[in-house]
Amino acid sequence: MKKYLFHLLVITTIYSCGSNPYRLSDKSYKKQLKKFQKTLAITHTTPLQNGIEPQWISTVNFNLRKPNFIIIHHTAQDSLQQTVKTFTLAKTQVSAHYVISDNGTVVQMLNDYLRAWHGGNASWGKNTDINSASIGIELDNNGSEPFSEAQINSLLALLSRLKKDYNIPTQNIIAHSDIAPTRKSDPSAFFPWKNLAELGFGLWPDTNLEKASENFNIEQGLRIIGYDTRNLSSAIKAFKLHYIQTEVDDVLNEKTINTIYSIYKKQ
Repeated sequence: MKKYLFHLLVITTIYSCGSNPYRLSDKSYKKQLKKFQKTLAITHTTPLQNGIEPQWISTVNFNLRKPNFIIIHHTAQDSLQQTVKTFTLAKTQVSAHYVISDNGTVVQMLNDYLRAWHGGNASWGKNTDINSASIGIELDNNGSEPFSEAQINSLLALLSRLKKDYNIPTQNIIAHSDIAPTRKSDPSAFFPWKNLAELGFGLWPDTNLEKASENFNIEQGLRIIGYDTRNLSSAIKAFKLHYIQTEVDDVLNEKTINTIYSIYKKQ
């Protein structure tokens, strides 16, 4: 009987591993959740440096973090499977809330209320910890080809739900390149920002561009939009990657200046 039970256990284990190749990842995820649950359950205080020990009196008015940004990436990898594998290995130290494949399949990898590691060293406006305030969406795309219709349709459906659930401002749906202009260029110039903006996901310049006022400060305008302008050349290029996708460079021609002015006025 014991021998039978042993063989049954082995067969069950093999079957489980075969049917769910990410079983170990799921186990680690649940283990991490338990650790966070213990941290959240702590109801004692830590003494201050001056010796005072704060009292603990529980409030009833609190909730979980609320994401306020959506950051869109492309994976720069070869397949959905490769990206999922990357995000389930601890050594990579990178993750996202969602990955959308070329055929429109959506994989959720993290609860929306938890902090993913997708933005890296990035900022937008005065927010220097984007990961703590955002949801990261990765699109299965190597960066050198158009995004598929099925993929964009799934993205739009996901954006509709996330924007509604968390009341995310239209202007807070932005690119990885926007928040990290010196390091990143995703999603690529193939990404249909104009189409998204027409549906309420992100901003887009006016069709008939108004001429920027003579005293318009370009660097200040970019900063007000949200860009880190310490490297102005990179900020201009990131802006054009998003809003003037046929001219991805740092040239400040009249069209670029007027486009910056248009987005600036929408803030």
